[in-house]
Amino acid sequence: MPGRQCRGGNDKAVTTRSGVVPGPSDPSRTRHTTHDTHERQSMTTATHPRDALFAGEKAFPALAACEHFAGSEKLIGKAMDLQAEYGPVFDVTCDCEDGAATGQEREHAEMVARMIASDRNRFGRAGARIHDPSHPAWRQDVEIIVGQAGGRLAYITVPKATRHEQVAEVIAFIRETAQRAGLERPVPVHVLIETHGALRDVFPIAELPDIEVLDFGLMDFVSGHHGAIPAAAMRSPGQFEHALLARAKADMVAAALANGIVPAHNVCLNLKDADVIGADASRARNQFGFLRMWSIYPAQILSIVNAMRPDFAEVEDAAGILLAAQDADWGPIQYKGELHDRATYRYFWEVLEKARVTGMAMPAEAERRFFAA
Repeated sequence: MPGRQCRGGNDKAVTTRSGVVPGPSDPSRTRHTTHDTHERQSMTTATHPRDALFAGEKAFPALAACEHFAGSEKLIGKAMDLQAEYGPVFDVTCDCEDGAATGQEREHAEMVARMIASDRNRFGRAGARIHDPSHPAWRQDVEIIVGQAGGRLAYITVPKATRHEQVAEVIAFIRETAQRAGLERPVPVHVLIETHGALRDVFPIAELPDIEVLDFGLMDFVSGHHGAIPAAAMRSPGQFEHALLARAKADMVAAALANGIVPAHNVCLNLKDADVIGADASRARNQFGFLRMWSIYPAQILSIVNAMRPDFAEVEDAAGILLAAQDADWGPIQYKGELHDRATYRYFWEVLEKARVTGMAMPAEAERRFFAA
C-alpha cells in the first residue's frame, strides 16, 4: 500500500522503507554544529556510538514498538505478510498457549516452528509464546520450536509464571535445548507479569539471564483479583487509574528498565478505533514508560507504532548532537547553546535507535554513519 499514510501525535507524515508508517520526513531541516557536512562525510573510521558509549555494558534491546499476536496458521501467515509489507516495525508472536486446541499441542507447536522457519518470516522477527510452566506441554513446545526453528526464532514468551524460580527453570531448559540444537546464541526470553507471584518477584525475575522483555498481562492480572478490580478496569481509563493496576504497571516498568529490559504494555480491547488505540499506547508510553505494546488485531498495529515513536524534533536534535559528538571523538560539545557530553549522548543514541525501529526517516548523514549496512 505505497500511498497509505496515517497520522500520529505531531500530525506529520513519516515513511518507512516500505512507505507506510506515519511521521515527519523532512531531514533537510536538521541543524548541525560548526563541523561542515564535507568534513563529516570524509570520516570513515570514527567510533560508532555503540562502541563509544556502551563499551563493556549490556546493550539495551532495540526492539520494534509493537508485538502482534496470532494463534492460527492462517492468522500467523497474514501477520507475516503484513510485516513484509510494512517493514520490521512490529514483531509477530505465534501463540501456542491460547492458539493450540486441547490435545493438539504437538501439532500446533510443529506448525509454529514451520511458520517461523519459513521464508514468510522475512525479517527473522517472529517469536513464540509457549504454554505456561504448569502445563505439561511447555517443554515440548520449547523442544519443537527451538529444535526446528531456532535459527530463525526471535524470542520465546513465558506466560503465567508465579515465582522467579519457575522462570529460571524455563530459561535453563531453553538454554539447554538451544545448545543441543547447535545454536550459537541464547534465545531471548520474554516474561509475562500477570500473576500476584510474578509481580511480587518482578525484580528477581528481571535479574535473570536472557530476558529482553517483561510483558504486563492485564486480563489475567485483573481476573486474579477475584472481583476486587472491576471489569471496567480492563479498558481505559480504569486500566491506567485504578490504584492496584497503576502500582503493578509502575513496578514492572521500573524493574524492567533497571535491568536493561524492554517493558511491554498489554492489549487494547478496542480493535478498530485508531484514536482509542493510539491514546492507550501514548498514555502507556508517556505516563508509565512502556516502550512496546501488544496488538491482537491488524488495524491496531500502525496506531501503536505511531504513538510509541519519538517526536521528530527530538530525532533531529539527536542526529545533530551525535554527529557533532562523533566528530569531536565523543568529547563534550555545544549544540544550540547547550552543553552535551556522554550522559546526554547515551540518551540521544537510544532516541535514534527507537526512531529506526519505528520506521521513522532521519537525516541522511545520521543514517549513513550510524545505520549503514
